[in-house]
Amino acid sequence: MSNVGKIRQEEQVTAEKRELLTFRLGEEEYGIDILKVQEIRRYESVTRIANAPDFVKGVINMRGTIVPILDLRIKFRFADVTYDDFTVVVILNVDERVIGIVVDAVSDVIALAPEDVRDAPEFGAQLDTDYLEGLASMDERMLIIVDIEALVRAPELGLIDAESAA
Repeated sequence: MSNVGKIRQEEQVTAEKRELLTFRLGEEEYGIDILKVQEIRRYESVTRIANAPDFVKGVINMRGTIVPILDLRIKFRFADVTYDDFTVVVILNVDERVIGIVVDAVSDVIALAPEDVRDAPEFGAQLDTDYLEGLASMDERMLIIVDIEALVRAPELGLIDAESAA
């Protein structure tokens, strides 16, 4: 096979893979579509919003844009939520809306082929898996893939109107 043929074959394999930003929440590792990530910032104080759900930490002013900040650790009901030097905010652009999510730490960027991702198991009404795209096993670790669009569109957040998301 010529070098040109090998390059085209590698490009095709790369095009089929999906890149995810991985981050930690507690002891678990999660991933979201890297194309939704706008930037990563250290956690800073937020302006609280009255009557907001507990996982909506508040808002920040980011270069003139008011950005709601959600703490995924609280949303996913983690018991121990602390803010330290490793706590970061991942700024996302989802459905033309800028939001920030608080995570314990950002790990890295990985590429996954579709066959590497397994469907999330069904747990019944006790556990809401609407925000999970699937699970991937990599070496000795399990990656939980979050459907960030479904999470941001959740009615309890009130961030995106049902009409604008459709």
